[in-house]
Amino acid sequence: MIDVIKKTLLAGVGAAVITKEKVESALGEFVAQGKVSSVEARQMADKIAEQGRREFETLSHELNEKLRDFAGADRKRTQERIEALEARVAALELAGSGAARIPISGQPGPSSSA
Repeated sequence: MIDVIKKTLLAGVGAAVITKEKVESALGEFVAQGKVSSVEARQMADKIAEQGRREFETLSHELNEKLRDFAGADRKRTQERIEALEARVAALELAGSGAARIPISGQPGPSSSA
């Protein structure tokens, strides 16, 4: 899941680089044709670059929020499952209290005083 998101972001960055090159190329052609001055072309390029940076920052912030929400929801579901399993284990232990118990790893088992 994280790899897919990373690849998507990298594709977006790649598209931004291509777009920047195309903008610079188009502005260069406008300057060559005399449609705009080089100063105007530079101002347009700066404006376009700034808009792109703002959009990228906004999308990056939104993506981070979504990922945090997703991870938080996943942790909550995991905790709920753990609690449900613990309740089931406790119920099974009560139901089979006369049966032999298998120790849980890391906890001492019943003492064998036979």
